[in-house]
Amino acid sequence: REGAFLNATAISLSGNKRLCGGIPQLKLPRCVANRSKNGKTSLGVKLMIALLTPLLVLGFVMSILVINRLRKTNRQSSLASSLSSKQELLLKVSYRNLHKATGGFSSANLIGAGSFGSVYRGILDPNETVVAVKVLFMRQRKTLKSFMAECEILKNIRHRNLVKILTACSSVDFQGNDFKALVYEFMPNGTLESWLHPFPRTNGIDEDLKILSFHQRLNIA
Repeated sequence: REGAFLNATAISLSGNKRLCGGIPQLKLPRCVANRSKNGKTSLGVKLMIALLTPLLVLGFVMSILVINRLRKTNRQSSLASSLSSKQELLLKVSYRNLHKATGGFSSANLIGAGSFGSVYRGILDPNETVVAVKVLFMRQRKTLKSFMAECEILKNIRHRNLVKILTACSSVDFQGNDFKALVYEFMPNGTLESWLHPFPRTNGIDEDLKILSFHQRLNIA
């Protein structure tokens, strides 16, 4: 070293105020790790996730419930609109009308029963129209779906071998329970089953026994 640098040290750190750490001979201050900010950020993220997760789950569940309710409402409204579209062709009946027509759904007027409902013979006022009233069992889960499907199919089908549907009733009974029924044209000759599989009366008298020939059965098939 010569000249102006004769008395200068090998290392000069003047003007670098933010230097820290290094070898002890430099006598620099210790470096302090700034972890408090990162720690606070991590804690805030955790709290946000803990608060938002239940809200997201609740929102998802509520969305499913609302969608199911809307689907059910749309099915019922579509049924109502499909029936009202041919309102001029349908009879207007209430639960009270059908209750009166069937004698209070008397067993004396019972024609038959199935897995989804019972069928009664009835007389509707004021034209004294003889009808068959199919009352659905509302306690079964698939009853509403069966009711809507049958209405939708039968209202668009006209065939000489199919019984004609006259109207439908969707209401409540005198106790406030859901009531749904289909009103058909009454067939005085009985059901197809009674013709294909006739059986004698319990008193043993076979005078009213229905018998179909082979050709008649073939035409039905």
